[in-house]
Amino acid sequence: MDPLRVAVLGPGGVGGLLGTLLARQGHAVTCLARPGTAAQIERHGLRLASDRYGEVTATASGAERLTGPVDACLVTPKATRLEEALERLPAPVLGDAVVVPLLNGLEHMALLRQRYPAARVVAGSIRVVASRTAPGVVRHEGALAAVQLTPGAEALADALAGAGVDVAVRPDEAGLLWDKLCFLAPVALLTTTHDAPLGVIREQQGDDLRALVEEVAAVARADGAVADAGATLAFAQSVPGGMTSSMQRDAASGSETELEAIGGAVLRAAQRHGVDVPVTTRVVTALRARLS
Repeated sequence: MDPLRVAVLGPGGVGGLLGTLLARQGHAVTCLARPGTAAQIERHGLRLASDRYGEVTATASGAERLTGPVDACLVTPKATRLEEALERLPAPVLGDAVVVPLLNGLEHMALLRQRYPAARVVAGSIRVVASRTAPGVVRHEGALAAVQLTPGAEALADALAGAGVDVAVRPDEAGLLWDKLCFLAPVALLTTTHDAPLGVIREQQGDDLRALVEEVAAVARADGAVADAGATLAFAQSVPGGMTSSMQRDAASGSETELEAIGGAVLRAAQRHGVDVPVTTRVVTALRARLS
């Protein structure tokens, strides 16, 4: 396939991983970031240390703002930094490019479509354990690197698959977004509340875990997704007990968390659809008070 011009907005763990893999395949990758990170990438490119892909270095450009046309843009900052990051992506320059957000939560889709009316905003999600260890440097743990997209980003999907990422295209936007949130929200909320890994939550907070999964699944169904609480609980039982959540790690380090993008989004959707979510309300309310 012909090389794509790809912008990566927020080259952290997710953006840095995908940007490195795409650049290694010959695609023209431009990372949009803060001045220090942009300059580092412009000088030294991207580096990846991965259990699955090995040690990878790739040439990429770094810039503070998008100044030229691209075929696609991966939107990958933390949800808490999204508004700030979007200042690096002017709508007139972006034009009708494909925009794929790989963010936690749901509400970013409406924001991006409002802000970039000429672009083709395509829903996406990723399952991966990756973190930025330094500007332009990413550590990828394990073998999981799976992206789901809705139709409309076929060239990008092919490029990601060609770069070694597990890619699936599915037709249901609500299902794609809620599938991840049905697992992520209960796990993130409880691991953060108790500052404990998932194994401890399963053993000591099993009733709350079940209730949260069932409540989030009910909201998902009201929002048009097919959600199976039993399947989500079974998956939660299969995950290694040492798993922690990024929200838990952010809270422990005193960093800003994605509580509103994850738990807050569930509560707002529940209110819109008139779904009663007492356990989710209790947990999110307590975390809002603690983390504010």
